[in-house]
Amino acid sequence: MYEPIRGKSVHTMAAEGSDVPRRSREAELEFQLAGHLAALLALTDELRSQAPCEDLDEAAEQLAQQVARLRGGVLPARAALPVTAREDDPQTRVAALHHRAHDLAGRALVVAASRADTRAAILAAQRMEAHAEALARPLSPC
Repeated sequence: MYEPIRGKSVHTMAAEGSDVPRRSREAELEFQLAGHLAALLALTDELRSQAPCEDLDEAAEQLAQQVARLRGGVLPARAALPVTAREDDPQTRVAALHHRAHDLAGRALVVAASRADTRAAILAAQRMEAHAEALARPLSPC
């Protein structure tokens, strides 16, 4: 009534000879955290170009140090100060950048907490707070 299975199941074949390298959970979390912090660094650099601020300069330096630590000492590639196309309303652009940076800092905080990385978690929480404050007072340059 039923035709017998002639070949091996794709699930069996995948389990037998897996040549794909696998990362541990810890390595995967480290990779994700470095990515989130690098993206936050890129947004911070863009914010620095739109609204220069000493706080943003310091934050960018701290983010670069954390990314380098997570990547085994390799510094992240950065532009000096990226120049982006300015919209009609620069305050709207800066507010949007602060909002995106706040979201990224939140993601970084979750991953840092998952891997119990206190330094990265503190930095991410500080950046979340700074971006939330900047969104609360949109007329301030910093």
